[in-house]
Amino acid sequence: MTIRLILGDQLNHKHTWYSSTDDNIIYFMAEMRQETDYTTHHIQKVVAFFLSMRNFKNWLEDRGHKVVYYTLDDNNNEQDLTKNLNKLIKKHNADKFEYQLPDEYRLDEQLNDFCKNLDIETQSYDTEHFLTSRTDLSEFYKGKKQYTMEYFYRHMRKKYDIMMVNDSDPEGGKWNFDKSNRKKWNGKPEIPHERGFRKDASEIIDLLNQENVKTIGSIDASNFNWPTSREDGLSVLNYFCKNLLIHFGDYQDAMHTDEKFLFHSRLSFALNSKMLHPQEVIESVISHWREYKEDIHISQAEGFVRQIIGWREYMRGMYWKEMPGYKRSNKLDNQNKLPEFFWTADTKMNCLHHAIKESLNEAYAHHIQRLMITGNYALLNMTHPDEVCDWYLGIYIDAIEWVEITNTRGMSQYADGGLIATKPYVSSGSYINKMSNYCKDCHYKVSKKTEEDACPFNSLYWNFLDEKREYFEDNQRMSMMLSTLDKMDRDKLQALKKRANKIIKNPHEY
Repeated sequence: MTIRLILGDQLNHKHTWYSSTDDNIIYFMAEMRQETDYTTHHIQKVVAFFLSMRNFKNWLEDRGHKVVYYTLDDNNNEQDLTKNLNKLIKKHNADKFEYQLPDEYRLDEQLNDFCKNLDIETQSYDTEHFLTSRTDLSEFYKGKKQYTMEYFYRHMRKKYDIMMVNDSDPEGGKWNFDKSNRKKWNGKPEIPHERGFRKDASEIIDLLNQENVKTIGSIDASNFNWPTSREDGLSVLNYFCKNLLIHFGDYQDAMHTDEKFLFHSRLSFALNSKMLHPQEVIESVISHWREYKEDIHISQAEGFVRQIIGWREYMRGMYWKEMPGYKRSNKLDNQNKLPEFFWTADTKMNCLHHAIKESLNEAYAHHIQRLMITGNYALLNMTHPDEVCDWYLGIYIDAIEWVEITNTRGMSQYADGGLIATKPYVSSGSYINKMSNYCKDCHYKVSKKTEEDACPFNSLYWNFLDEKREYFEDNQRMSMMLSTLDKMDRDKLQALKKRANKIIKNPHEY
């Protein structure tokens, strides 16, 4: 008798495990306090995982597989992975334990330790999801001083023959159309109505309330709108290709008060829970682009493909290359607390209010809102990266540590000292004004610097550069900013720093 473990983010219908049935194999899945409580999650995140797990369990049973599934309130549920497994192995007198390699370091360690103490045979398997192994990226960058994502991305394009003319040349004559992906959206072109599911999530919500699981954010119990099955995921993918891909690249960095999602696919949860495979997503997008080339520019498809086979695979590789030390990195020695308004959206800064409110309402914000609004502010505030990581890991539906920590600690907070980002992604209010309409109706004026109604990002930006300049002295990409700082009138700089310090000490006033 073999016990096979399936974790909540291992819902891969195509895995070879399920190609045949065997009465001597029991699949085990569990909703556990161990997973609901390691950080405070958004309620929609917990609901999405539980609904998806239950759907996957039903899918397995429909195909004749034996499944033991513990709901959160099951009397047999010890709420701890290894305790549950020990009881199950003993109960069924199992001869073997098998599991798919976790994507989170903490679970990998937990299962490694568990297997060392078992007196039955154990075996681990690949999840058969990613296009790279845990160590492929380390091998690719072996001997190199910088881990530039672009070169890894090109390597992946060649390896999988994605949008290539031949073995070495990209379609369209360029590898990267990023400079075409920075348009501001001003109401046109029109955005089709979002793909919706209208699920009833009340049963899971009642369960979480009954079990006193602490969550953040809000949820519409009768109108839950995230994919929780493979069929849902394929529906979202199809909708994206037919309705949103045509303008995805152009406006992927844009932000607007009237549109929460713009042309973004919102496939990240279906991908990160493994209900969809990255290769099928890429193939669908490229196939649709090829069919409608006259209407869809190559930059729209390339911008999307880059996120999947470039950034997503790159971030996972960096995670396994740098953990566990990565979780402790704080190269800028930032120590401040994350302002309370990150949990309430109660701030007069319009950009932060909208980005945080959408995060609380939708368990989602797109990458520029995360990087250049909430992340930008957290870094300018010189927030301890632990505080920032806890918030990002909890609030977003697609946040699993392998992808969250690399994006947050590395890309957003520069806590790794430049392993992932070649410079800190900080800006004054001008960038926010360039890419959004947030500044238009804001309490603060983006054009002002030190006055009481001046945009806080303006003083925070220059204060940050001055406070942290020793870390950037040898960074070529920071030379222009530091040169401008050096030329700044001392009285002007002191006025900016005075206002910035007031904002940092009294965030609740802003």
